[in-house]
Amino acid sequence: MTPHVRSITLVRHGRTAYNAQHRLQGQIDIPLDEVGMWQVRQTASALRELYVDRHPEAACQLVVCSDLKRAAATAHAFADPLGLDVHPDVRVRERSFGDWEGIAVEELAKRFPEDYLSWAQFRGGELKYGAEPKQNVGRRGVEALNDWASKAGSDTDLYVFSHGAWISQTLQTLLGLSEVHGDFADILSMRNAHWVRLAPLELQGALRWRLVDYNHGPAIADTEQWEHPQL
Repeated sequence: MTPHVRSITLVRHGRTAYNAQHRLQGQIDIPLDEVGMWQVRQTASALRELYVDRHPEAACQLVVCSDLKRAAATAHAFADPLGLDVHPDVRVRERSFGDWEGIAVEELAKRFPEDYLSWAQFRGGELKYGAEPKQNVGRRGVEALNDWASKAGSDTDLYVFSHGAWISQTLQTLLGLSEVHGDFADILSMRNAHWVRLAPLELQGALRWRLVDYNHGPAIADTEQWEHPQL
């Protein structure tokens, strides 16, 4: 079997102004806002404490990120204090929402009531406006994970810093949930600067990835300070 990393951690970027305004971001390259920068510092510290400092057996960390600046900034908050390189990968960027990008969800509901409802009910109304099909997102995401996971061995943890829709659709494809429910409605969206962890299972000569943790964040994320810190 091809060598593979010890674990995979998928991390959603911190908050942006579009998140705060409930706008669809898609592939618009918007930066983190002030709260988002604070969030990623909390998350980076928690990741280093939980999975680096406490696990000397994982001697190496491989860091990959979306080429969009909000994900890259989240990755660097984790990687820079460890002296690690960050590897951008376009396959890890967010799902495109086509002509709907940048529009507030409330405005979408008013301007496109039937198609918005179809999107909200996982029936694909957004596809009429040039959104990337979820299956495509999942396929490119799994391709990226398989590629990077095979670049190191069991002394290495892989960290991928990406986006909410990308993580959800990649994860469902990787775990085979999309074959059961093609609407991709089985997993709730992740919160900003939260993470997922996956562990490998070698079974009958094949490698599978098992979900260990989902929508995990630092302890402070469970308080009202997460969206309203005293900066």
